[in-house]
Amino acid sequence: MDKTCLECGDKIVGREDKKFCSDGCRNAYNNKINKDSTNFMRNVNNKLRKNYRILSALNVDGKGKTTKSKLLSKGFDFEFFTNILATKTGNTYYFVYDQGYRLLDDDYYLLVKKEI
Repeated sequence: MDKTCLECGDKIVGREDKKFCSDGCRNAYNNKINKDSTNFMRNVNNKLRKNYRILSALNVDGKGKTTKSKLLSKGFDFEFFTNILATKTGNTYYFVYDQGYRLLDDDYYLLVKKEI
């Protein structure tokens, strides 16, 4: 039984379970499948990644403080986060993956890292 490459359609030579004729075809196929399907998704993911990089850079020790103006000056967007954690004590933490923050007094923010 002749098998053909899922990307380019060329004949596959080699192992019986191969799906692609080369690494290039495999990469091209997977890039097409896994790309963000819309500009909206791409933009949201870019903003989440940017927020994550900012929090990670400011929170190297796993717990720290910063100001709202410092976050904003680095381009942080408070509208983009991945989840919210409300504690029993009434505090609300906003997380971008494992990096989190909570509003303190006087526009200060507590930065935390969730241990996974």
